[in-house]
Formats: sequence, C-alpha cells, structure tokens
Amino acid sequence: MFSGLAGVFSKDMAIDLGTANTLVYVPGRGIVLDEPSIVAISHEGGNRVIQAVGTEAKRMLGRTAEHIETIRPMRDGVIADFTAAEEMIKSFIRRVHRRRAFISPKIMVCIPAGATPVERRAVQEAALSAGARKAFLIEEPVAAALGANLKLSQPHGVMVVDIGGGTTDIAVMSLGGVLYSRSLRTAGNALDEAIINYLRNKHNLLIGEATAESIKIDAGAAIAKANGRTVEVHVKGRDLRRGVPGQVKLEPADIAEALEPPLALIADGVKQALAEIPPELAADIFDDGICLTGGGALLDKIAVKLSRATGVKYKIPEDPLRCVVVGTGFALEEGDKVKDLLASVT
Repeated sequence: MFSGLAGVFSKDMAIDLGTANTLVYVPGRGIVLDEPSIVAISHEGGNRVIQAVGTEAKRMLGRTAEHIETIRPMRDGVIADFTAAEEMIKSFIRRVHRRRAFISPKIMVCIPAGATPVERRAVQEAALSAGARKAFLIEEPVAAALGANLKLSQPHGVMVVDIGGGTTDIAVMSLGGVLYSRSLRTAGNALDEAIINYLRNKHNLLIGEATAESIKIDAGAAIAKANGRTVEVHVKGRDLRRGVPGQVKLEPADIAEALEPPLALIADGVKQALAEIPPELAADIFDDGICLTGGGALLDKIAVKLSRATGVKYKIPEDPLRCVVVGTGFALEEGDKVKDLLASVT
C-alpha cells in the first residue's frame, strides 16, 4: 500500500549524472537543476558527514579546513564513491521536489557507453538507495542522439560523439538500435589537465583545476587564430621555481598547443570507430556527418579540428551541453517506445 501511495505522489525524473555536472530533467517542467557533481564531507569522530552538495561544495574547493574534504563522487563518468554519490542524488531529489513527503520517483540515469556491468549496477543501486522506486539506464551517446532530435528508427547510420567531463562516448545507431558504442577516458577533465601540465612544464607555473577550467571555457580554442581571435589570458598561480605567486600570459596558440594531445586521442577514437563499423554505415556517416554533443562541443573550432583529423564533417546542435539530459528525459517519457535503446545492467 505504501509503495502505491509513493507512486501517486512521485514526480519522475531523468538524471545526467556527469563527472563535472549533474543535470535533472522533470517531464512537463524541463531541466530543473544543473549543479556541479561535488560533495563536501567532514570527518567527525570517524563518521563522514555531508556538509554541502553542488555549487556550494564547489565554492569550497581548495579552501577547506583539514577535517573537511571536497570530492567528486563520479570519476570517468562512473561512481567512484558510492556513499557520496547516493547522498548527492538524495540531495538533488529533495531540491527538485522541494522536500515534499512520499517522494519516490522513477528515475532514468545516463551512463558512459563503456561502463562495465559492475559500474552499471552501482549507478542503478545508488539511484534506488537514494529513494527511486525504479531506476533505468541509458547510454550517454544514445541519450545525446535523442536530445539532438536525430532520426534513429530509419535504416540509416547515425553517429554521435558526446564529449562530457569524464568520458567521450561514441555510438553508431540504425533502425532503432545501437550497433557500436565505446567510451574514451579522455574528455573535458583531460583538457583541463592538459592546460595544467602545459603551464607546469613550459612556464613552471602551478594552477588548480578551477583555474584550468576557466581558461578552457573563456579562451579555449582547438585551432589557434582560426577565427581571428587575439584573446590574451593572464594566468595567476604559484611559481614553482621561487615558491611564490606568479603570473604568465597565454596567447590562443599556447592554449591550442596545450589541448593538442587530448584532442588527438579523441580523433583517434573516432577513426577507430569508423574503421570497425560496416562500410554501409560508414558511407552514411560520411554523407551526413557526425553529431558532436556535450560540453566539449563548446570548445572553439573543435568541429574543424576533428574534421581535419578524421576526414568527416561534424554538426553541433543548438544546445550541445544539454542534449544528454533532454534525451534521457525523452526516453523516460516515451517508455516502451525506446526500450530497445536502454542499457542493460547485466
């Protein structure tokens, strides 16, 4: 009887449980939450106590006392800290439903295409432990294709490359099914790390993750001066030679050089996918192009960079950052109509 009441009062939701950010979509309301996937935890008498989640926790990065740590429950798109992930999902459910009682929603969660059965079960169990009455999974590139309004039911090959925070997910679909999928552990976070390493190795300047991410977002470019921009970035950090604060100036060419290694790995992953699929599908993709989604699609001139490296044109939807969560929400709403596109746990 209680489970029936819970179903009456519940509001189902779709969750893009990302390495960098978590987005929540509620049918009829759209995207209702977009928060960093970060949890602040204090250690009190051997117990772990949640202090903050999301944006509030992100503000604490690098500024906490010894007994408080800020962690990312997700790593490479999968759960790295089960307890923290569960508490994060619980917190987001409460925020979405404004702490209403009897909330036990049905949840659809997207996962990396290359997630193992163990990793898939961990995501499903975290959603159930957080209060979901049912939890379903869908692969990120499949959700991205749905969110980008690509036609998946036709006998025609469709390819999606979703560059998220922890993984780049590649999938080829046709006739309502997934014919090829894989994940690369090279994505947005790897771009941030590339900027950190570039400044450390070339300028002896140490910066943090937040600074690297800001450089990528504000002045990142896959190809230097391709659009005539002459944005200069003054980066502050710690001078590793003197041990005091320091500052260097970066040109667009510097940032493009820093991002070259991870972008080359992504291009290699796309080329491998094209080499492994049937030639008929490859011909379809060559004609129509590859759909590029995720936060990485916002990097200036990345479509041009990947096109030069792979020989295939790329298309970027109007809102690539939210394609995955919108597609996950669509799958939640359509139910049995898209059951062949859902990910199995075993």
